[in-house]
Amino acid sequence: MIDGNWLAVRDGDARARALYLRHYSSKKSRGDNPTGFVYGNHARFIGPGEHLVMLTHDARALFSWRAQRYRQDGQQGIECTIFRNEGAGLSSELIREACELAWLRWPGERLYTYVEDSKVASANPGYCFLMAGWRRCGRNADGRLTILERLP
Repeated sequence: MIDGNWLAVRDGDARARALYLRHYSSKKSRGDNPTGFVYGNHARFIGPGEHLVMLTHDARALFSWRAQRYRQDGQQGIECTIFRNEGAGLSSELIREACELAWLRWPGERLYTYVEDSKVASANPGYCFLMAGWRRCGRNADGRLTILERLP
């Protein structure tokens, strides 16, 4: 257990997977296999690499960090692969706490995420991350995604 709002869970946790499937970036929303990667009896959804998957105590928010050694996109650091908040509290506060937990596990690392502007129901995509101290630092190769980062 982690102090604060977040509780560490396994990749494949049914409550976490349910939140994941309601996120715009889930494989279900892209028309792929909605269960993700199946290993044993668990349908995992975070993907390869070292990771930290967290749920709030009420299971109304999900956050996942992933560290990958080799990336085709050239990004370095620890990636927020998913953040979904369905009423667990102020998103920017949850993100700030998740950052602190990431730096406990991966000290001094750059944190980053992608936001697909056209899929976010906001006039200011990534606003909750910006309010948590993140900054815009570019776009992906095809220009669809905004890259946000937070430095230690």
